Amino acid sequence: MGEISSFQLGVIGALFLSVASSVSIVICNKALMSNLGFPFATTLTSWHLMVTYCTLHVAHRLNLFESKPVDTKTVVLFGMLNGISIGFLNLSLGFNSVGFYQMTKLAIIPFTVMLETIFLNKQFSSRIRLSLFLLLVGVGIASVTDLQLNLMGTVLSLLAIMTTCVGQILTNTIQKRLSVSSTQLLYQSAPFQAAILFVSGPFLDQCLTNKNVFAYKYSPVVLAFIILSCLISVSVNFSTFLVIGKTSPVTYQVLGHLKTCLVLGFGYTLLHDPFTERNLIGILIAIGGMGLYSYFCTQESKKKQGDLCLGSSQIKDKETAALLAGVHQDKQSHEVKKSSKDSVV
Repeated sequence: MGEISSFQLGVIGALFLSVASSVSIVICNKALMSNLGFPFATTLTSWHLMVTYCTLHVAHRLNLFESKPVDTKTVVLFGMLNGISIGFLNLSLGFNSVGFYQMTKLAIIPFTVMLETIFLNKQFSSRIRLSLFLLLVGVGIASVTDLQLNLMGTVLSLLAIMTTCVGQILTNTIQKRLSVSSTQLLYQSAPFQAAILFVSGPFLDQCLTNKNVFAYKYSPVVLAFIILSCLISVSVNFSTFLVIGKTSPVTYQVLGHLKTCLVLGFGYTLLHDPFTERNLIGILIAIGGMGLYSYFCTQESKKKQGDLCLGSSQIKDKETAALLAGVHQDKQSHEVKKSSKDSVV
């Protein structure tokens, strides 16, 4: 029971860290890009990953965690896939309307459920599927406004969905099958993610903004916000791997939509963004879906733990019964031998 409670505390801590750091970095980046006019999102993400790797390298040098070697091919492909998925998400935002981009993010959950069901034989109960449906409807009402379709944007959105889903499923699968922690996996893969975005980032940003990141005039305020964003990103990247490793890709996406609702609320409160009744209704429906998802997951987890305990107790009972039967049989054979000796005498 102690191990279970400590695991649950670890999950709660990881969820809280992910929400707090993600909402913080969204507010910071919104101020950096919208208010200060720094539009280079992909290049900024590469800097995030570089700072994350440097921070983990220092932590490793200080013996705060042990580095576990992972197959080089696996790490390189995994890191490149995650880097490519970030690039596709940014391109999807650039070539689509904000509403269609939000629909792209909403599609990640059902696509992840489909992939895990087909390839990992994972079962999702009807109650879980219902709660996810309510969540997606609520977030859709709250965040999706205009839907403008175009061929290039649609193709980029599909590629973003596929690479993001596969990357998050692999984040969970690699940690469990290779017995590596979230910190160890992030430390091994961050350089490759950073490298592919550092090379492609300036080109992608120039395609999307028609501006050159190297020709941008960096004021002290912009530099301060970039440094703050990079520092917060260490917590964001770490908590992302931690949450996916301790829970599941679907739970991480549910958490992501909670962040969307919080960002909408903070945007209205702190930045005085427009907020309508539709936003409020959508957020309330989404929160209801999240609550049901959390409740149903907890109930099913308790049921699985109960079944495991029942199964182990039944195995112990069978072993005990077999042991007693063996002892009884030995006793009977001993008595038969004794009686045969007496008859010979």
